[in-house]
Amino acid sequence: MTQTIGGRVDDPLLRAVTSGVRIFDLGRPLTIGMPQSPNHPPYWHTLPRRHGDRVRADGGSAANDLISMGTHVGTHIDALAHVSQDGKLYGGIDAVAAGVGGRYEELGAHTIAPMVRRGVLLDVPAALGQQYCEPAYEITPADLDATVARQDTPVGPGDVVLIRSGWGRHFDNPDRNVYIGHESGVPGVSEAGARWLAERGVHAAGADTIAFERLAPGAGHALLPAHRVLLVEHGIYIIEALALEELAAAGVHEFVFIASPLALYGATGSPMRPLAVVSDA
Repeated sequence: MTQTIGGRVDDPLLRAVTSGVRIFDLGRPLTIGMPQSPNHPPYWHTLPRRHGDRVRADGGSAANDLISMGTHVGTHIDALAHVSQDGKLYGGIDAVAAGVGGRYEELGAHTIAPMVRRGVLLDVPAALGQQYCEPAYEITPADLDATVARQDTPVGPGDVVLIRSGWGRHFDNPDRNVYIGHESGVPGVSEAGARWLAERGVHAAGADTIAFERLAPGAGHALLPAHRVLLVEHGIYIIEALALEELAAAGVHEFVFIASPLALYGATGSPMRPLAVVSDA
């Protein structure tokens, strides 16, 4: 509870911050050629103006940028407008009618509120006694239960739950196709794991993979049942391509999760740079 002492605001949150915090950056740098879903426009960056192109009378100069990219590239969040099932978005909204005018006014990325929430890292391989999950491994409800029990980190309503498979170690592989995993398959939750999350009322769920859920070898994104369960049936946001290795290596399983998407009006997703914050005590 905030109090005023001697004209100063005594806020517990401010006290915690000024006492020292440790910040884990969960976002991936945006770079040309980075691995991404083939379904979305790639990231591109150039400098239309460089230092020295124009020089002011006092010797000053400035550079600027031009960026193009899909909204589901790099570390990003899926808005509820991203996926439909049988012609319906979350809440039964007609998917075709919702997109008239070239934007999704009701469930677009601009409707995602900034997040300052309890975050939980579920380090599944550690609970299984492994360094990482094998390609195409399906993370089951039993795996999630075992991870919660090992870490003593129960998942509750409103939490942001981040699931580590260890696949994130491939993100910087010179062969970007390794992380994309079309041929090998990619580990992750499928429908049963998504329902486990939905039953606990989480606000958002994320993973260190390109599509959050388990992908079968050679199947690509042909079927995405976890997206249907979370986005369409329960209104739970999905965050993908997270950097979770540092957080896991530090043994941090509970933290303050801070993130905000860009207010891209009517967009189906947005780039994000999420943070996990803990006391530095």
